[in-house]
Amino acid sequence: MLTSILITHTLAGTVCLISGLLAMSSRKRKGRHTYAGELYHGAYVTVFITALIMSIWHWEESQYLFYIALFSYGLSLSGYLAVKRKWKGWINFHIGGMLGSYIGIVTAVVVVNVPRIPLLNEWPTLLFWFLPTIIGMPLIFLVQWKYKPGK
Repeated sequence: MLTSILITHTLAGTVCLISGLLAMSSRKRKGRHTYAGELYHGAYVTVFITALIMSIWHWEESQYLFYIALFSYGLSLSGYLAVKRKWKGWINFHIGGMLGSYIGIVTAVVVVNVPRIPLLNEWPTLLFWFLPTIIGMPLIFLVQWKYKPGK
């Protein structure tokens, strides 16, 4: 059973990576951007639920994944709801939430796979936990500036 949950988790994560890139690279209007965004959020729900199940199942060695899943999906949900509810400053919440959650998915992929990659597996593991955020945060601020209301 755990194997099927892991396969579902991996497939949903792959959908997140692809649909996230599609949403980021599309014109920001109804159509490709919104379709990819809906697909991204739906797949992220699956990643979130399967991550919770697997972390609870292997609590001793994976409890940190429980909290990472909560935090990452919280970003995705806030970005998703911001655009749906259009609250004040929604564009910054949308960009920050969606791109922040994308950083979370990229971090997970990197951290899980780097130990299997020769040369990279000799580098400090902590570097790979922070590198996606170090690269991604300035990009979030640039995109928020680009779409700043009244600009």
